[in-house]
Amino acid sequence: MRIGELARVAGTSPRALRHYEQAGLLTSERAPNGYRVYDDGAAVRVRNIRGLLDAGFTLEDVRPFLGCLDSDAFGPPSAGALRIARERLAVLERRIAAQHETRDRLVAAIAAAEAAVPG
Repeated sequence: MRIGELARVAGTSPRALRHYEQAGLLTSERAPNGYRVYDDGAAVRVRNIRGLLDAGFTLEDVRPFLGCLDSDAFGPPSAGALRIARERLAVLERRIAAQHETRDRLVAAIAAAEAAVPG
């Protein structure tokens, strides 16, 4: 299938597909006219890449998962993949904690400002 069809089937953009290919996560062949042509399994791979990215992974984080991206059912992850997942989770937890602290400061500031308004 060509890049536009793959983008439609996988729910992403042709630009993202070219980016995944440049990052070494996706491969294509070239038709005689120069168009990229992907095999039928590429849609599953792209959906799995998108799933990992949506979960907070970076493209570099996705690399250790390459061996299991071509199936609808992920197999057991490698030790390296689990390490990356735990590291990514720790980063996300730190960000969430920082956002909670910021929210709490804003709530306190609003409450103080409202208390200072007469009437």
